[in-house]
Amino acid sequence: MPSRLGAHRETEIKLRITDLPALIRKIRRLHPRCSGRVLERNILFDTPDSDFRRRGRLLRLRIETPASSNLLPGGLRRAWITAKSRAESTAPSRYKEKIEREAPVDPARDWLPGLRAIGFRPGFRYEKFRTNFRLGPLHLDLDETPVGTFLEIEGSPRQIDRIAQSLGFSPRDYIRGTYWDLYAADCRRRGRTPRNMLFHA
Repeated sequence: MPSRLGAHRETEIKLRITDLPALIRKIRRLHPRCSGRVLERNILFDTPDSDFRRRGRLLRLRIETPASSNLLPGGLRRAWITAKSRAESTAPSRYKEKIEREAPVDPARDWLPGLRAIGFRPGFRYEKFRTNFRLGPLHLDLDETPVGTFLEIEGSPRQIDRIAQSLGFSPRDYIRGTYWDLYAADCRRRGRTPRNMLFHA
């Protein structure tokens, strides 16, 4: 396991995207730095009694592999261990807010045995193609998932509102839910039992 997880307050929203080429054109007009497109394979871990889920916490292993497309270049092979917990809030917010601790780990190593050995059990698995764009401190993560395409915008509330508006969205379009929430809702619409959000499931 990594020796230290740096912590920061994560403030973000999701936007549902219906026209991917048009959105990419709009983003490119802003001249962001692009780190390329990757296939993300994510596994959420919890204790045997689901203590993390009950307390609003998350432990995630993410493996990224290059995945270029006809619209976007491929990114890098990387891996991350991420822990998230609830952020203290005094009022309802239209943004999703968490305390996040994240550290890079060796993508060539099999982390499952080590996490199992210290008492964690793998749970929900989900995949997505992600392309990360950076505009200064602002993160724009374009996610192509089995249940649709979304843009995650992470930054300060003012930065999020400004960039969302410049891309043609308003606060009415903001989604605060997780990918589990979106996947579970899609399963309910289709009359399916939620399991794992995978491209070939």
